[in-house]
Amino acid sequence: MRIKLFSWLYFLPLCSIFFGIHVALVSGDCLGDGSVCLEDEMMLLLQLKSTLKFNDAASNKLVSWNQSTHCCSWGGVIWDATGHVVSLDLSSEFISGGFNGSSSLFNLQHLQRTQIRFHLDSIPIEISGLTRLVTIDFSNPVYFLGLPMLKLENPNLTMVVQNLTELRELYFDGVKISAQGKERCQALSSSVPNLHVLSLQSCYLSGPLDSSLLKLWSLSSICLDNNNFSAAPVPDFLANFSNLSQLRLSSCGLIGTFPEKIFQVRTLQILDLSNNMLLQGSLPEFPQGGSLETLVLSGPISSFHWDGLVNLVVLDLSNNALNGSLPKQLFSLPSLQKIKLSNNQFSGPLSEFPVVPFSALNTLDLSSNNLEGPIPESAFHLKSLQVLDLSSNKFNGTVELSSFQKLGNLTTLNLAGSIPSWIWKIGNGSLAYLNLSHNLLEDLQQPLSNPRPPLLSTLNLRFNQLSGPIPTPPPYSSYVDYSNNSSICNGSYLQVLDLSDNAFSGTIPSCLIQNEVLAVLNLGRNRLIGKILGELGHMCSLRTLDLTENLLDGKIPKSLANCEALEVLNLGNNRMNDTFPFWLKNISSLRVLVLRGNKFHGHIGCPDSNSTWPMLQIVDLALNNFNGVLPEKCFSNWRAMMAGEDDVQSKSNYLRFKILQFGQLYYQDAVTVTSKGKEMEFVKVLTIFTSIDFSCNNFQGEIPKDIGDLKLLYVLNLSGNGFTGRIPSSIGQLRQLESLDLSQNKLSGEIPAQLASLNFLSVLNLSFNQLVGRIPTGNQLQTFSENSYLGNKGLCGFPLNASCEAEDATPSISDGRHSSSRKEIK
Repeated sequence: MRIKLFSWLYFLPLCSIFFGIHVALVSGDCLGDGSVCLEDEMMLLLQLKSTLKFNDAASNKLVSWNQSTHCCSWGGVIWDATGHVVSLDLSSEFISGGFNGSSSLFNLQHLQRTQIRFHLDSIPIEISGLTRLVTIDFSNPVYFLGLPMLKLENPNLTMVVQNLTELRELYFDGVKISAQGKERCQALSSSVPNLHVLSLQSCYLSGPLDSSLLKLWSLSSICLDNNNFSAAPVPDFLANFSNLSQLRLSSCGLIGTFPEKIFQVRTLQILDLSNNMLLQGSLPEFPQGGSLETLVLSGPISSFHWDGLVNLVVLDLSNNALNGSLPKQLFSLPSLQKIKLSNNQFSGPLSEFPVVPFSALNTLDLSSNNLEGPIPESAFHLKSLQVLDLSSNKFNGTVELSSFQKLGNLTTLNLAGSIPSWIWKIGNGSLAYLNLSHNLLEDLQQPLSNPRPPLLSTLNLRFNQLSGPIPTPPPYSSYVDYSNNSSICNGSYLQVLDLSDNAFSGTIPSCLIQNEVLAVLNLGRNRLIGKILGELGHMCSLRTLDLTENLLDGKIPKSLANCEALEVLNLGNNRMNDTFPFWLKNISSLRVLVLRGNKFHGHIGCPDSNSTWPMLQIVDLALNNFNGVLPEKCFSNWRAMMAGEDDVQSKSNYLRFKILQFGQLYYQDAVTVTSKGKEMEFVKVLTIFTSIDFSCNNFQGEIPKDIGDLKLLYVLNLSGNGFTGRIPSSIGQLRQLESLDLSQNKLSGEIPAQLASLNFLSVLNLSFNQLVGRIPTGNQLQTFSENSYLGNKGLCGFPLNASCEAEDATPSISDGRHSSSRKEIK
């Protein structure tokens, strides 16, 4: 397991949607001037309550709707002076069903604001009939946990908003919106001209932003994080919104340079362009008297002006290329609460700095720089400090325990190096994040034994020398990493569990398999035995299941088909005895399938489905007992191995899992691939890297010609089988190919001349077949030794010692035709 860590727990996004808070301003107070709640409106609400499925014990709003109680005490409801319902907030109720297009909600014709968080398949078109709506919030409450998303396809975005001309605030975070680029922007600009707030985070949006958005002249808040705008630049026209106060475009695949005009918008308070790693350039001077309070940028920024930021509250410039000394004036900014400058190139000593009286600074993250010398005493006078991360620098010297005791509010401390025993006392039980990785700890008694810090959500103990029983994780932990050390079922909020590279024995606890919140389970390289027990439910959240290099036997659980978000399945090097898992055909997200080194058998016969594993990029079936003919339709469905329009952008993406949608903590998938004759561990797997390894099985018949369509293929290994016929000339189309192994088969005919055009080929093995004729000359094929061609008695020409008759023509590279004359070896 490989992770990318940032201090994320204390910097949640600032869009109000994340907190589910909307203030409704209505005329008059409830029952003001002797008015009463209208009976018809009360009956509509009671009818709505009766149709909804919700947990009475967990409800604090719907449970209060009762004819025996005063209507003004009904939770989530605001009435106007005439007795009509004008605002309805059913967030945090976790309603599981009972809501559809016939709901009585749509008869509340005076409704101006609605905040609804239901588990639906799609948004009902009837919402467009509530023409007085000013605020609409259909944000999905569980999308950041990887659970099914609400979709906006039929009806589409245009149909839903077409009548909502009074709309001021639109929140559809986590709703999968089908409208693309220009269509999406025009639907909004033509239907909701008075829109102030637009929040479409994690909506699977694609295509660049269209300038038609400028018609929304009142727009002040734009939140579009976690979408893919197709490698587009940051649009200049965003600077033309005269009231713009918030712009959030993090993780949007943006490229190019920062438009300076955006930074000059005086009303701008929040700007977040983080995790767009292809953005570049330096930042201009900010306007004096500007309003900027939050600035979050990541990319290769090399310089920065610190003036004009007197109102700054949050500064996050992590993961850039900033260098030189750390500027002291940062600590003088009176309103600054968070400084996050990790993963830059700052160097030299961290000098003593002036501490502003009553400083509000609560987060200081300078990790992964080149700072050196002693930790300044000034840091221990930041009384409000909650997060202090100075790890991965070159600090030295001694720090007295009494210095840390001055930081009474500290909840997160990361210094790396030797960890003193008093660290468990920090925060007086409020410790939420603890990183003890890369030390020499041999035993751990606290906080995992009572008393334990009740709020600890992240515990990183990897790369120590821990042994003995697996410690039970804290009850509310969402990330626990025990990897690379020498009961687990209580983590009901656990999303990532990595126990790889240990010596754990016994069977896999069924509770881990049945955990519906767990997204990553990595138990690889241990001594686990037995079958994979437990039933994976329909709400399975698994994205990575890595059980490689254990002693597991039995079959793959059929219930794994319920894990519709599965991306990585690695069962390699065990003792499993099963047939090919064709029943996983509907998991369209699968990217890595490793079954090597087991006892799998039978045909791999892909099922009749045009969508079978379109994202598959690494498939390793080597060292099994598979047999039969390779069906061509398998290769035609693996579209991730084919050239596409997004190739360039995909090079910047890795297989990884984001722990909580709003944070910057990642689990980095890793996989071992046999490439170029060696086993290599890819600790970061680019989504553009592709590999096929079917070696050491019993496959027969001809190699399918369709394999030449996989133009993004890097590694192809079909050795050690019983393939017959000619080598397909279409393999010459695999221009990215670096390793080709077709050895130890029964291939016949001549070597296709097209193989000479594989300019990136660094490993070639065609040995021990029945190939004949002259080895093609030119380009890459002449760089390989005779070992690449041994065991083919009919081959001649360089680099073999067997020469060909002079009159025989060398096969043409350009026309791709095979010579029909027989070669005679002297």
